[in-house]
This record gives sequence, C-alpha cells and structure tokens, in this order.
Amino acid sequence: MARVLSEPAWSVRGGRISLERPVVLGILNLTPDSFSDGGVARDAGRALELGQSMREAGADLIDVGGESTRPGANPVRADEEWTRIGQSVAALSGAGIPVSVDTMKLSVAVQALDAGAVAINDVSGLRFDPGIAPVCAETGAGLIIMHMRGDPRTMQNDLGYQDLVSEISGWLEQQADLALASGVRPSQIVVDPGIGFGKSVSGNLEILARSGEFSGPGYPVLVGPSRKSFIGEVLDLPAAQRLEGTVAACVAALLSGARLFRVHDVLPVRRALDLAWGVIQAGGVPSDGRRRSADIGNWGVKT
Repeated sequence: MARVLSEPAWSVRGGRISLERPVVLGILNLTPDSFSDGGVARDAGRALELGQSMREAGADLIDVGGESTRPGANPVRADEEWTRIGQSVAALSGAGIPVSVDTMKLSVAVQALDAGAVAINDVSGLRFDPGIAPVCAETGAGLIIMHMRGDPRTMQNDLGYQDLVSEISGWLEQQADLALASGVRPSQIVVDPGIGFGKSVSGNLEILARSGEFSGPGYPVLVGPSRKSFIGEVLDLPAAQRLEGTVAACVAALLSGARLFRVHDVLPVRRALDLAWGVIQAGGVPSDGRRRSADIGNWGVKT
C-alpha cells in the first residue's frame, strides 16, 4: 500500500514543486549514444529549443543528461560530461526553465548547480560519489536517489531478488538516511526504484504495480519507464514505437502511488496523467477540486 507523502511539495533550489498533481520531467539527453534519442540535441541552441518545447507541452522540469546509462554503456570522464551539458544547462536556466541534471559525479553536480540547475538526479543513489548529498544540502537542491545494481555495464547481469519491493525500498531508505545525515532535508528527497536498472521484465512490471510502496517514510516516488526495453518485450516493439506503452506505464504507476514521471514524450504523458489524476480525485482522494500548477519559485506553469 502506498504511504502518505510527508510533504505536499518537493523542495528544490529556489522553490518548491507541488506534488498535489503529477510532476513530469522531460528528458533531454545530450549524448551521442543514448538508446532512443542520442544526438537529438546538437548544441545549446537546439537544447534550449527542445527544452522550451517540452516546457510548453507541460514538463515541470527538464532533466538534462550528458552520460548514457543504457545497459552496457561505458562511463565518460567528468570533463567530457560537463562539456556536453554545460552550455545547455546555463541556457535553459537562463531562460527561466527549471533544470535537473542527471549525473553521478560530484564535480558535474557542482558545476550544474553553479550554472542554475535546481536538482540533481543521481542514478547511482549516492553510491558512486556520496559528496553529492552535502552539496545538495548546502545549496537546497532537490535530490533524486535511484536504485541501480552495479553500474550501466554490469547492471543487467544479476536480475534476481528474494523480495524485489522490500529489498529496493530498504536500500532507498538507507541511502536517503545517508543524505539526511549530510544535512539534506526530507522535503528535498525523491526516490526512484530504477526501472530498467538491474531488473527483469517482470520486475519492472511489479515496480509499476507497487510504485507507492517505495516511498519509505513519505518520500515521493519517481518512475522512468519511457521507451524502455521491457515495454518492447511486452509489446514486441522497437524503441521508436513505445509511446503507448510508456503512457500506460506512467498511468499504472500513478494509480499505484508514483507522483513524478521522467519521460521523452511530454505532451501525451502530461495529458494522460492529468486525466488519470482527475479520475483519482473524483474517486475520493482528498482535494479541493482545483487543478494546480507545479509552482517553482517564480516559474508559473499554466493550467
């Protein structure tokens, strides 16, 4: 059963994002080798164009990444990762677009926050560079803690769990405790069970069915099923044809308790989540009946 969120908003640098409706993070991969969209953003100008388009489509944040974490991906040096994303992070932030940065490296996180990012999305869950936590504590940045076995090169080698939900939940709570010990406030933390990161097809489906159970002591849950291979396995479709599967996965996770969704195709997911949320509210979820924007600082999102 999903736990009740301890905070109605996610604290990020410079503001708070309401969790009283679904939150959408638009994926902007600035890598040449991501599994479905590598090389789409060629420079900062194109990245800004794409970020603005996703924002207009309903993204609450743009999640920028400079290192592919697809299964089997090789790591890149911190300086190369920053070269890929630095100008784009600055351009998006300078245009008033809230940015989260997908990185496992402390130096990249520091530079991203200096350039205007409001949150760090650490897919290693503070395993690779625990120094990210005190930096988030100092700056007030939001912190996404994700579960992954091993690293992108090895994460699909071991897909077995005795009790998938219990094991992942316990690990996420342990890593969140590390962040708290570094001074991060509970309201800054979001947890992500890591769909596709060391999980089988059936494991990914179980995560979607039980998303709210990963919330620990009230942390909001993010899921990132967008275009992933488990959708292809279930529907027998290539990455370019997984839109409907992505939408269905997000709605299923919302119904089971997730509140944040990291996706490539913002507009159809935004519409589907908003309708599903309306159905949830009509079914008795406490609400004043009004649609709310994800209000972050002075960045108003039209509803």
